Amino acid sequence: MGGMVRLAVAWSSVGAFAWFGKGWLGDLGQPLFASLLFAWLLGVILWAAFGVVHEAEELAEMLGEPFGTLILTLAIVIIEVALVSAVMLSAKDAPTLGRDTMFAVLMIVLNGVVGLGLILGGLRHHQQSYNLQGASAFLAVIIPLATLALIIPTFTSSTSDGSLTKLQAITFSIFTVALYGVFLLIQTGRHSDFFRDPRARAEAERTEAVEAPAKHRASAGVVVRHIVLLVANILPIVLLSKSLATILDHGIAVLGAPSALGGVLIAAIVFTPEGISSLKAIARNELQRAINLCLGAATSTIGLTVPAVLAIGLISGQTVVLGLSPTSITLLAVTLILSSLTFSGPRTTVLEGAVHLILFGVYLVLIFSP
Repeated sequence: MGGMVRLAVAWSSVGAFAWFGKGWLGDLGQPLFASLLFAWLLGVILWAAFGVVHEAEELAEMLGEPFGTLILTLAIVIIEVALVSAVMLSAKDAPTLGRDTMFAVLMIVLNGVVGLGLILGGLRHHQQSYNLQGASAFLAVIIPLATLALIIPTFTSSTSDGSLTKLQAITFSIFTVALYGVFLLIQTGRHSDFFRDPRARAEAERTEAVEAPAKHRASAGVVVRHIVLLVANILPIVLLSKSLATILDHGIAVLGAPSALGGVLIAAIVFTPEGISSLKAIARNELQRAINLCLGAATSTIGLTVPAVLAIGLISGQTVVLGLSPTSITLLAVTLILSSLTFSGPRTTVLEGAVHLILFGVYLVLIFSP
């Protein structure tokens, strides 16, 4: 019942903005009215995003890992790409939005969610185990993707502002998609066991021959139903993203807020439900699922956002700046090194979580005081 109410509210909001949105968005000069519109859209999008998480978790229970978390991360990143694209196409002057959003996602996920999760998990379970091969595979892709997308553009000599030439944009997009595609083949193919909890793998192998076939046959219709509901929750977010982007861009301009705040807000809106899902998994001592969600989100964000924003730039003629500032590059490098150290052993502790949270705090300070 709650899911139907959520869908009714979401699609009613889509209809309202389709019919009245042009007039509403043309009257953003009244701060109270603009704030109410923003709160409305933000609430509906967040509620629908929680619906996406719920349906993805239902699918995860039926399909098992890594397919469950892969569906969730891809759905969330599609929402992120839709929001970024909407802001870029509506503002026509947001060259750093894609970069800021990707950087914000990496900081929120790799430092904020991972840090808080490891502290909560450590306090409750002391030490938590996970599949080291899966975490290593994620980081083996995240590090080159982040370097290619956010660091190298700063140091190329063809441009001086962190943007890419047409040749670089096309080839970098191809390289990014190719590497991400290879990773997906590994994750869902011959090495899918890397992304399963090692404690559950033996049990799954013992019961798979008897229980799994019957379960899959019986749940085929239910799987289709949850996929339909997943798409039904995603579409209102995508359709409402342009209206939210218009209000967000107007608010940042009026308040004189840092331009990077737009990327932070988009990342926070999109990844809040997934972050809560990760923390719940850690509380249940399911660290492997949380790692799949967090590191999977970081991988998918770069793998899909880079080609999307570069394609928008090429098609619309906008300049897309991907290269980070020296300060942000340093923070990103420390985060990647720390993540490699955190997930270099089979168990995690509170200490790693505390260090990640400190880095996240530094990132927040640097947004307002660069």
